Amino acid sequence: MVQRWWEITVTCQAEAEELVYWRLQSFGCQGTATQQQQGRVLIQGYVPQQQVTLLDIAALGVWIEQDVVAQGYLSPKLHWQLVNEQDWAHSWQVHWHPIPVGDRLLICPAWESPPADNTRLVIKLDPGMAFGTGTHETTQLCLEALEMQLDQTFEPLPPTVIADIGCGSGILAIAALLLGAEKVYAVDTCELAVTATQRNAQLNGLTAAQLIVAQGSWEKVPPFVDGVVCNILAGVILEILPHLATIVKPKGWGIFSGILLDQADRVAEQLERQGWSLGSVWRRQEWCCLNARFEGLPDQVKQS
Repeated sequence: MVQRWWEITVTCQAEAEELVYWRLQSFGCQGTATQQQQGRVLIQGYVPQQQVTLLDIAALGVWIEQDVVAQGYLSPKLHWQLVNEQDWAHSWQVHWHPIPVGDRLLICPAWESPPADNTRLVIKLDPGMAFGTGTHETTQLCLEALEMQLDQTFEPLPPTVIADIGCGSGILAIAALLLGAEKVYAVDTCELAVTATQRNAQLNGLTAAQLIVAQGSWEKVPPFVDGVVCNILAGVILEILPHLATIVKPKGWGIFSGILLDQADRVAEQLERQGWSLGSVWRRQEWCCLNARFEGLPDQVKQS
């Protein structure tokens, strides 16, 4: 039987793209595509037909309009239709091409070849129905932060183990390994994300010993990792922060993104309460990435 999907299309101001993107993800969309259209963007999200009803989609339209208008942007337009799975795949693949990120990385769709003169580290990616193509500001901020954390310009990188919590397509975990990390634990509560990460690990020639994938969250990561990257919603970051002390070494580092600018202070405050010192805040559009160092909880600091 052919799988059918709701294709949900939102047209909005370019500045509102991130708000719509995250609302679609929260709704359960398992893939997105974005097209620029003269100052506006057309964003498409896909969700299995059996997962939602027309009433659910109508409610989604109300939520998106409230999100966008509340930020002072023009009212978006929403359209939906049923498509077959093969049409879903084609509709976003034709718009996605190799993307350079930071100083060293090139994200390349699995069905394309990198440019002949490319000198960057190539991340081959087929996200399938998982989020994470590298086009979103939060993903790019995380990739650039990983470049900084894993920089080997002045000295070799010591053996480094990382956790990628909310791994999506596995793009950040793969980037970390290509940049020199020894091992990455990649976890996600979504089964589709686990499958996509495993597939993308194979595309990039990574072994199951290098990239260890599991369905779940922080509890699937053994102690103690040198660093953690979380490109997820701010609310989820706040939920898991109290648990990170059980998996991150004192003096370990953290990259936290998926955070709107107006949420940054709240997340930074909670980081400090949980034993982290904030190093820098990187911004792009309406989003930010917090780079922090884990100093240890008070009782841990006394023992060290």
